[in-house]
Amino acid sequence: MQRRNFIQGAVAATAGVAITSAPAIASGKIVWKLPTSFPSKAPGVGTNVTSFAKRVEVMSAGRLSFKIYSGGELVPPFAVEDAVQKGTAEIGHSTPYYSAGKNSALHFFATVPFGMTATEHVAWLRHGGGQQLWDEIYAERGLKAFYSGNSGVQSGGWFKKEINSVKDLSGLNMRIAGLGGEAMRKLGVNAVLLPPPEIFPAFKSGAIDAAEWVGPMLDQAFGLNKVANICYTPAFHEPSAALEIVVNQDAFAELPKDLQAIVEEAALATSVETLAQFDYFNTQAMVKLKAGGVLFKEFPEDVISALKQATIEVMDELAQANPQFKQVQQSYQAFLEPTKEYSNLFQGAVYRQRS
Repeated sequence: MQRRNFIQGAVAATAGVAITSAPAIASGKIVWKLPTSFPSKAPGVGTNVTSFAKRVEVMSAGRLSFKIYSGGELVPPFAVEDAVQKGTAEIGHSTPYYSAGKNSALHFFATVPFGMTATEHVAWLRHGGGQQLWDEIYAERGLKAFYSGNSGVQSGGWFKKEINSVKDLSGLNMRIAGLGGEAMRKLGVNAVLLPPPEIFPAFKSGAIDAAEWVGPMLDQAFGLNKVANICYTPAFHEPSAALEIVVNQDAFAELPKDLQAIVEEAALATSVETLAQFDYFNTQAMVKLKAGGVLFKEFPEDVISALKQATIEVMDELAQANPQFKQVQQSYQAFLEPTKEYSNLFQGAVYRQRS
């Protein structure tokens, strides 16, 4: 897949025209608008939404289908949830922390620094009360969200120069998402959140000195290795990163019960496929990148220690400012603490022994 095929034309962000929440009917069938925050032809993040849409159409025998709009085609990439809330589209595809400006608690439904892995995160969502909290917060905006996949452990970022100490971060312009950006700011980094199609041009032009996107598969597809050959792993700020299908509550309520169930089950089925896709193709891409001269490195211990302290400060500030952030954090931590011990004892031992 050529990078230009899914990046070209995705930069322009235009606001959509509001529609009613009632389903659009064509020949007795329901057709919904579905904007995504990402290039719809991109591997991983793009195939997540196209796979979901195909499943729904097949499972419903064509009774419910979607017109997918790539990031920026109908609404700006970071405005998908707003579009669904307003009725510009009945359904959307994004990641929760893209809307964290609305409510900082949304970070927990995507990822937080030094937090849960993909399998731990979905365990918390489905069995630890995470989904209920997600439902409550989204209901305040007339939304309903479904977990639809995860990238797994991400890359920590591509750098043109080695990071040997905390001092090397000071003054850097870096594209970085989520709470990781807030932690980086405390260490002197000018952290910016660029939409996916803008990352490569900004990195190539020198507008940013470092860039994190997702992982080997997508980083290679977007050409970040053509700008720098040093990639730090893992992403301290994204030990996993969840994707979502978000639906307008009124529109969802108008669907027959079987179609509601199909939407939910299609999202769940797509989540399994998506993590498998990331794990498989990240592995293939890593091999090619290493063969091409890319150096995969870990941040030095003093950098990790500083980032941990900065993360604690950021989380404390947000918990004091937002009661819902604190509420979700307590639920999240209630599972994270024991699962850290479990993961170290079981999965950690597996990794050590097979190495």
